[in-house]
Amino acid sequence: MKDHRITVRLSPDMRRRLKAAARRGGTRESDVVRNAMEVHLAAEEGSLTAYDHAKKAGLIGAVKESIRDLSTNPNYFDGFGGS
Repeated sequence: MKDHRITVRLSPDMRRRLKAAARRGGTRESDVVRNAMEVHLAAEEGSLTAYDHAKKAGLIGAVKESIRDLSTNPNYFDGFGGS
């Protein structure tokens, strides 16, 4: 798979902090940025709701030829949740 390149604008302070982090870790600035993105995206994915996961997986709206307002129309709720 081919890598993609992006351009990011940094404030002078952010650039200084990035350079310092790369120096401390003995690595390149791009590695620090990639690692930070991995951590951020993993945390974001971990906080997704079940709906978000289903939407991301393409499951929302996947049932064809069904009642379009089944989950929102109160007329279909009769007897639902009763014991």
